[in-house]
Amino acid sequence: MQAIGCGVGLRAPHLAEVLETRPAVPWFEVHAENYMGGGPAARALERVRRDYPLSLHGVGLSLGTAEGLSGPHLERLRRLVERVAPALVSEHLAWSISGDAYLNHLLPLPYTDAALAVVSRHVAQAQDRLGRRLLIENPSSYLRFRDSPMPEPIFLNELARRTGCGLLCDVNNVFVTCANLGGDPAAWIDALEPAAVGEIHLAGHAVNDADGRAVLIDDHGSPVCDAVWHLYERALARFGAVPTLVEWDTDVPPLAVLQAEAAKAEGRRRAAGGAVDVAAA
Repeated sequence: MQAIGCGVGLRAPHLAEVLETRPAVPWFEVHAENYMGGGPAARALERVRRDYPLSLHGVGLSLGTAEGLSGPHLERLRRLVERVAPALVSEHLAWSISGDAYLNHLLPLPYTDAALAVVSRHVAQAQDRLGRRLLIENPSSYLRFRDSPMPEPIFLNELARRTGCGLLCDVNNVFVTCANLGGDPAAWIDALEPAAVGEIHLAGHAVNDADGRAVLIDDHGSPVCDAVWHLYERALARFGAVPTLVEWDTDVPPLAVLQAEAAKAEGRRRAAGGAVDVAAA
């Protein structure tokens, strides 16, 4: 089954409701790590998979680590992919492992030739092991590296060219990064290679005060703001009506709220020509 239209992130508070009521949601995305251990959670996910396309969104593969991918983690991901046959598989342009320590954060990379070589090697390794094309997501950023000469969308474009991976454009992350570091989010969208984009993410963010300066935090804890909706419309015009996901991970509301956000996205997607969908293989 393909992921077509606007789906929502499936979180634990909604799992029983989804299984009992089979709501009108085109597809669901889950965090892969929550289901790698097997047991009741994985069995429940298999039941969801009978009725809905699934997307697996990884948060712990650590593609940017300098020390090499974790073989056991990649093998657990492979087994889950084989078990639920997802329509899409994605990961973050980030790192989270150092030695034997898992840092539980999506840490940023400097956008250099050396970092590009490392990430390209790891993406190719992961794709070979999974037998699948990965979609790589742009992160939200809060600090700028002193030595990071390559613009983020150009780094992603080159990663896709070298490895054949796809890109997951998180529109909220684009907005957050440009607000925090300076930059034009519309120009960021315009610089990304349209043919590589296989999925879009939408989410809400928080605005924090840091010594009198507003800092945006990608907390996935509120509705999508107007500025991000406008940027989403630009992304649709650039990339086409690709599958879109609404994420909500903190202060998780009733499922109906997520469905309403997805309906807003679907209206914009259809206005952009959503009768023709593009899904990653």
